[in-house]
Amino acid sequence: MNTEEKRELAQNAYHKALQYELAYGCCPQCVLAAVQESVGIIDDSTIKASHGLSGGGGLMAQGACGALTGGLLALSAKFGRDRDKLDKGRCINNFKKNKELVERFRAEFGGITCEELQRQFTGRTYDMWNAEAYKAFDEARGNQCAHATGTVTKWVIEML
Repeated sequence: MNTEEKRELAQNAYHKALQYELAYGCCPQCVLAAVQESVGIIDDSTIKASHGLSGGGGLMAQGACGALTGGLLALSAKFGRDRDKLDKGRCINNFKKNKELVERFRAEFGGITCEELQRQFTGRTYDMWNAEAYKAFDEARGNQCAHATGTVTKWVIEML
């Protein structure tokens, strides 16, 4: 695949992930589904397993943004250490790719946690377990979480 084809694939994946996030929510699943549809490498059980990572983990907002964790999972699906090689070293190349994604994310979005992004996008944080607060967050964030989800997906496709 040449550079132009990869760029187009990455842009199409951006739009898929953005649309999934706007329609369905759960940013890590949206990243992984768009990667799966674009280049494979992700199986359905990985998408299912990522569900609890949404909203910084358990909708608690204190952990890494779900879009970012979805991207980390996607890179690890390609470059990570296989189960039968747990005793074969750290697979540092995967960590380098993941570090690159985290650093790029932080530079672009001003943080890596769900709380940090909530503040960047809306000026405050929200209790996503409170229905009224979640509704307020959903309205205040507009398409910014969807954009972050699409952006991570685009970068992952470019990095694969």
